[in-house]
Amino acid sequence: MIRRDFLKTTAGASAAALLMPAGGLMSAEHPDLAVVRDREPGDLVRQAVNALGGMSRVVAKGDVVVIKANMSWDRAPEQAANTNPEVVAEVVRLCFEAGAGKVRLFDRTLNEPRRCYKRSGIQKAAEEAGADVQHVYERKFKMVDIPDGQMVRQWEIYEDVLEADKLINIPIAKHHSVGGASLGMKNYMGFLGGNRGALHRDYAMKIVDINTRIRADLILLDAYRMLLRNGPSGGNLADVSLKKTLVAGTDPVAVDAYGMTLFGIDPKTVAFIREAGERGLGEQDLKKLVIREI
Repeated sequence: MIRRDFLKTTAGASAAALLMPAGGLMSAEHPDLAVVRDREPGDLVRQAVNALGGMSRVVAKGDVVVIKANMSWDRAPEQAANTNPEVVAEVVRLCFEAGAGKVRLFDRTLNEPRRCYKRSGIQKAAEEAGADVQHVYERKFKMVDIPDGQMVRQWEIYEDVLEADKLINIPIAKHHSVGGASLGMKNYMGFLGGNRGALHRDYAMKIVDINTRIRADLILLDAYRMLLRNGPSGGNLADVSLKKTLVAGTDPVAVDAYGMTLFGIDPKTVAFIREAGERGLGEQDLKKLVIREI
């Protein structure tokens, strides 16, 4: 079944039935994580995806693909508050090369949407690569059950996410005052309606609840530039480090765990990673993973 039909017909089932297991669509012959360094953004993406077996292992001919980039802030790419636009554009190109029928991008931004889309550079770069970049409409948020949620049992999720055939998550690695860092699991906040501020209380439990209901087929953590301090919005170039790194995988816990190490933080000390690992969303122990570094 394609994602939209599967989610519709199993809406009352447990999240374990709704979501693919850790490891996603990649087979055991490929690494759990691919980490690429010291290249320009487009090449980082292409090398990482190739190391995992290629985009055709994720995207099938005719698929409607939703890409979740972070474009929540009225910031330029150099300020590292949003996903690098060249990273996003390369993912769009790879999706079409794999046969995607349509690629969509949208984000419920925190600053004024049109300014965020434009100043981030993402709208222009993604549209030039062929993507359909849309603004968010309140009427398209649908209240859905979260069967495996422990504190969040229902929430409004954007309709296009639930109906997509494939979902690709492209967060930027940046500091965040609540969770320590904003990585892949937090990036789904841009798909949510309602009062998202309420999720910051008991954050570790609640963000994992959301991740039991939304699961990407591929995660590409953009660390070309990293915002090391004063996140998530940043603004001061002194807080940005040029890392020229990208981490790719299909296990959301593993990607975020590795992402924490880029900040010099032991992922075992991070509450939301421990919570996600203990609840079976993925592998939190990096020593148990096959990691290919390029």
